[in-house]
Amino acid sequence: MSANRRDFIKFVVAGAVTAGCPIDFSLVAQTGDPQKTHAADVDGEDNRTCHQVRDGKVFTRPPASSRHDVVIIGGGVSGLSAAYRLQHRDFLLLEKEPHWGGNAYAMEYEGSRYATGSAFLTKDEYAYRFAKEIGLEPLPVNSPDASILRGELILDTWGEGLDKLPYPPPVRESFKKFKKEMLAIDVEKRGKEFDDKPFSDFLKEYPAELKQWWDNFGPSNWGAASDETAAIMGISSLQEMAQESGGDDRYTWPGGLGAITRKLAEILQPKYTEHMQTGATTVAVVSEKDEVQVTYMLGGELKTVAAKAVIMATPKFITRRIVDGLSDKQSDAMHQIRYIPYPVVNLIFDKPVFNHGYDTWCPGNTFTDFIVADWVIQKHAGYQQKFNIITCYTPMKEDDRSQLLSENGARKVAANVLSDFQKLMPAFNVDPVEVHIYRRGHPLYMSTPGLYRQIQPLVRQPMDRVFFANTDSEGPESTTNEGILAAQRAVKQVEARLAGKPMPKDHAVAG
Repeated sequence: MSANRRDFIKFVVAGAVTAGCPIDFSLVAQTGDPQKTHAADVDGEDNRTCHQVRDGKVFTRPPASSRHDVVIIGGGVSGLSAAYRLQHRDFLLLEKEPHWGGNAYAMEYEGSRYATGSAFLTKDEYAYRFAKEIGLEPLPVNSPDASILRGELILDTWGEGLDKLPYPPPVRESFKKFKKEMLAIDVEKRGKEFDDKPFSDFLKEYPAELKQWWDNFGPSNWGAASDETAAIMGISSLQEMAQESGGDDRYTWPGGLGAITRKLAEILQPKYTEHMQTGATTVAVVSEKDEVQVTYMLGGELKTVAAKAVIMATPKFITRRIVDGLSDKQSDAMHQIRYIPYPVVNLIFDKPVFNHGYDTWCPGNTFTDFIVADWVIQKHAGYQQKFNIITCYTPMKEDDRSQLLSENGARKVAANVLSDFQKLMPAFNVDPVEVHIYRRGHPLYMSTPGLYRQIQPLVRQPMDRVFFANTDSEGPESTTNEGILAAQRAVKQVEARLAGKPMPKDHAVAG
């Protein structure tokens, strides 16, 4: 694609990059006043407060202006799910962005909905039942994953597609052998063993083409290439894909799992408008004797509220910066969780370009895979496709996060995705009407060895009145389902604390 052609395409850059700026707690003023002061942790497109923290400014917490049963911090799927379960309580839900949904957020282009993050769920996940509970009917994907390799579309990559891989016979046979060996592993019995090993240990004796495929697949799903992936993730994923070949159990909606957060907001907002606040960036969570004080910035002003309990439905790299009184052990555990930058690029075409499958993998490109946004409604009676929206998932390396900090940098990322997409197959060399990039700096945690069984149990240990949700509390993979389960667990812990009952056991509760 020439520069002249690209000049006629509209690029739209959206989404906050930084989920929070580092807080230096040496900046916190220590006074005899019980109303401690805390530096602010603010993110989004307006970084003025972050710069003030960097420059040493200290913010004094004002007195509490209101009191609630529960304050929930974070309005993604975990925070919204917690609010849904706490409708009988006096709750306050705080979200730093101007919209609800977090990483599961759907957007629209002239009535056509597309995803900016979370893509699908499976029928055996609690999120499937939860979606039905709130009035959403999950739509079947029914399309095993394809791949585009050396310019050829290979449908059902890990099923019938293994016989059609555009590689020499020995390489094709190695894919088959690997599949057979992975299917023979009992992950239930050997889960702990394989949680501590890198997935690359299982790829050492195989050709580069196989490792390339998994180094492409891993970052999109769990944030890491095979060298830094817990082996259990790769093995389990291959077993799931093998099952899909016999019947895909994945479900979604146009716009992906943003349909769940949108529905939750639609349920909650009419009844609890005064209990839900967007544009509110929490800067301090401080436990007192009989309550927790939460200070947040809203419209350039600091406010403090008090609560009997707090649910932190925020990523742990933010949580550890704003929650006062964490033990060194728990804070260190939170610090060990790593997150990748993960923009999502949507190519909007006004003509059909690709409708041959739901999710297609593209090793060797600036994006890992692409999804057809309206796949699950294409066969509905009377549906006519107005726009063919291709959602390209574009996980990046940790060191490349700075590329998303400026609009020009984000635009270059999107332009590279478009260029690579148009080179995949001759039929793809078509110009879109618009290219939208939704940039996120830290949305997906990396499923590294030891994280699930060693780190996350420490991360989610409740304090006296502070409880921890968000998908990175639960694992082993960053999914909408885990975010909902984390909320379920935190809500049960809150209810026990408010009732003066023993704390529930440390595991997610889907009831």
